[in-house]
Amino acid sequence: MEERRYRSASGAAIALRRRRHSSSCRELAVRCPRLQLRSLSAATSAVWLAAYGLFVLSQNSMVLSAAIFITLLGLIIYLHFVKIDQESLLVIGSLGIQVTSSYASGKESTTFIEMGQVKDVVINEAIHMQKVIYYLCILLQDPGDPQGVSEVVPLFQSSKPRLDCLIEVYKSCQEILEQRKTTPQSSGIK
Repeated sequence: MEERRYRSASGAAIALRRRRHSSSCRELAVRCPRLQLRSLSAATSAVWLAAYGLFVLSQNSMVLSAAIFITLLGLIIYLHFVKIDQESLLVIGSLGIQVTSSYASGKESTTFIEMGQVKDVVINEAIHMQKVIYYLCILLQDPGDPQGVSEVVPLFQSSKPRLDCLIEVYKSCQEILEQRKTTPQSSGIK
C-alpha cells in the first residue's frame, strides 16, 4: 500500500492511498482531514453564547435548553449525513467499479457500477465561481447508442482533490480499463 499527500481544491491536506490487489484490481482511497476540535468548539461556543445572551434578556431557561438540544442535534446530523472522512474507489477489471463514502459517524454509502456499463473514466473540468476545478467521473454507456453516454457519475465529490491527485487515480483506472479492452471477454460459463 502506498500513501501520498496532496491538497484539495480548497487547499486542505488530503491523502491518497493506493493498494494494488492484482493486475486487474486496484483500490484508491482519498482521506479527508478529520473534524477539527477547534472549529467544533468555536461553533458550539458561538451558539451557546448567543443563547446565553437571549437568556439574560428573556430570563427564560428554555432558551438554554433549546440551544443545547439544537447544538447536539446539529452535530449528530453533520457527522452522520455531511462529514465524509474517506472516499474510495475499488476497480475490478472483470466485475466493475465500487464507489464508497465513509462518514465521520461510521456510516458507509456504497455504489456499484458493472464494468459492462462503464464507457470510460475521464477527468472533467468545471468553472465554479472564478476558479476552474477538475473532477474525475465515470461515463456510463448508453444502452441504446453504443457511442453515446447515458450518465456522468462524478467521483470524490466531498474531498475534491486537485488535478495532480486526480491524474494518479485516472492513470490507475485507465490501466485496468485498457486491460479489459485488450483481453477477450468470455461469453459464458464453461
